[in-house]
Amino acid sequence: MKTKKLPLAFWIFIGLAVGILAGIILIPLEIAGMTGVAFAKSYIKPWGDIFLNLLKFVVVPIVLFSIASGVISMQDIRKVGSVGGKTVIYYMCTTAFAVMLALILASVAKSTGIFSELRTEGLEYTPPEGKSIMSVIVDIFPSNPITPLANATMLQVIVISLFLGFGILLAGEKGLTTARVVDSFNEVFMRIMDLIIKLSPIGVACLICPVVAENGPSILGNLVAVLAVAYVGYIVHAVLVYSTTLGALAGVSPVKFFSNMAPAMMMAFSSASSVGTLPFTLECSEKLGARREVASFVLPLGATINMDGTAIYQGVCAVFIASAFGIDLTLGQMLTIVLTATLASVGTAGVPGAGIALVAGIDRVFDMGRTTVNITGDAACAVIVSKMEDKKQARKK
Repeated sequence: MKTKKLPLAFWIFIGLAVGILAGIILIPLEIAGMTGVAFAKSYIKPWGDIFLNLLKFVVVPIVLFSIASGVISMQDIRKVGSVGGKTVIYYMCTTAFAVMLALILASVAKSTGIFSELRTEGLEYTPPEGKSIMSVIVDIFPSNPITPLANATMLQVIVISLFLGFGILLAGEKGLTTARVVDSFNEVFMRIMDLIIKLSPIGVACLICPVVAENGPSILGNLVAVLAVAYVGYIVHAVLVYSTTLGALAGVSPVKFFSNMAPAMMMAFSSASSVGTLPFTLECSEKLGARREVASFVLPLGATINMDGTAIYQGVCAVFIASAFGIDLTLGQMLTIVLTATLASVGTAGVPGAGIALVAGIDRVFDMGRTTVNITGDAACAVIVSKMEDKKQARKK
């Protein structure tokens, strides 16, 4: 009899559970003359960092070659525009809804007394200097092909990939050799990704353990309220928005979607890195029916600009910080937050002023949840756009 191989999601869950348990056990201990927390950060976290570095190492070539390969396989530049248009519209709409949901939940928490005024003496924060919208647009386009790859500047890597794919298509027969090279590199890095992913249970355990050990006691007190409201927002948004849009636009059931997304979601939760989770998200999306060429374009773009979880965090923290300082936000100010946070999904800072010091201590705990929501939204978009493109092609036949 053949033994049935346990799925990767099971082993990642085991790794997550072991890491959490180890972190809890280490909190009160003293090992080799140091606290358990210091031991976790000094001797366990580095192994998780190695795993995360391996994922980040493979992400840039995967994005570069998979997007270019996807453009080539579409065989039509207009089709790339169609996929890109649907993707951006979906991302912007879901992000705007995420902020509105966050503001509603946070306002309810404030009106019921869950958020209260706190002592804020001595809190200081100097925000980074902002960029103009034109500077942001200019920065999307690289001045050379090497720096974006070396620095993992994902928007610029995506632009390079698109132009590489466009150039190969426009070259016709003379571009066939380059097309085969791109496809070959894409397959090679996919196989490297498979090797790295097999280490994910160990990597997840080593990443989550120091987080639990360090933040276990510190999440108690007044900040539990804002943390709870943010996580309610994460869960409601993921279940409500993604389930509804997947069912209506792609015919995919929520149970099927979330069960297939489990490995990517657990990896995102433990690593708090959308880019590092990208290989998992790509694999899970394909299992859900997303076409390789579409997912290879939609997911890297989403890892860069789609920040539903971040938008929820921004909305909740804005109201919490205003409450802490005794400030009542008007409807106009809340609408400004919605607009600003939606535009901020491209990567700019989201929480204003000195209030960042209130939540900075447990930001990693917020980040774990918001990253999970971000990559789940990326996958939902990849599946939906793939299904819509399939229907569009079927109507043409």
